Amino acid sequence: MIEPTLALQTAIRSALTTSEITALVALDQIRSGGTRPDKLPTIIMSDGQTIFLGNASGSQYMARVFVDLHIWAIEDGSDTAKAIGFAICNTLKVTPEGDGFSIDEFGLPSVRWMRDPDPEKSFAHGIITVEAVLRWSI
Repeated sequence: MIEPTLALQTAIRSALTTSEITALVALDQIRSGGTRPDKLPTIIMSDGQTIFLGNASGSQYMARVFVDLHIWAIEDGSDTAKAIGFAICNTLKVTPEGDGFSIDEFGLPSVRWMRDPDPEKSFAHGIITVEAVLRWSI
């Protein structure tokens, strides 16, 4: 398995390639990164956080992983961003499939919405936090 946050980001991105999501956000605009996007709307997965939980049976490792999904939109302001966020939440009600690891717990503990401080641009920005417990072997 690759590093836990990267593994979870890969599983999430794969899950977000549904027609419900890609009707709202172009596939190449669903990505990882850490900057404000140049094309909108966009879903950017942050670097995340890993808390190692120790070992499980059979020489497995466990970690609790947090990844924030940043939703950026400008068309219709917050309406577009919230429609994208709702589609993401609906899609991620089903735990994504891991490649080389298992997801023992999966949830979306928070969704936050904020407006851009520049009233001329009318950016809408939402953050969906994903929390998962991953288990893998080396």
